[in-house]
Amino acid sequence: MAGMPELKTRLHADLNAAMKAREELTVATLRMALTAVTTEEVAGKQSRVLSDEEVLRVLTREAKKRREAAEAFDAAGRAELAERERAEGTVLDAYLPAQLGDDELSRLVRAAVLESGAASPQQMGTVMKLVQPLVAGRADGKRVSDEVRRQLTAPG
Repeated sequence: MAGMPELKTRLHADLNAAMKAREELTVATLRMALTAVTTEEVAGKQSRVLSDEEVLRVLTREAKKRREAAEAFDAAGRAELAERERAEGTVLDAYLPAQLGDDELSRLVRAAVLESGAASPQQMGTVMKLVQPLVAGRADGKRVSDEVRRQLTAPG
């Protein structure tokens, strides 16, 4: 694909629209997201353009940071700040693939367990390798590994 990846183009277009509409929260969030993308692009020895998949990874990481910050602010009794972090997370979520429900995640893990022939928690890595590409940003890594562990330790 020539030129800029679609997702980054969409982020820029949405940022411009939000600026025109004076949507401060969206402007701030998208600016932050694009900064994170740019930082990633120049992080290596040689600057490069991120693929949509890589941009998605950056956005997923940023959304996760917002969730964690919101939890931290909640714990500290700073409801207003927590609310802001959650609102920013919601803006970012719009660019991420829909999260898998528990049933669907469970089904994907079960299929990977069967395919790998894994029968114990020691074989978790093998199952994770098969599950990760199927999940592809649609579930938090910890959620996935918890489900894999659960299925490998559950009897039957």
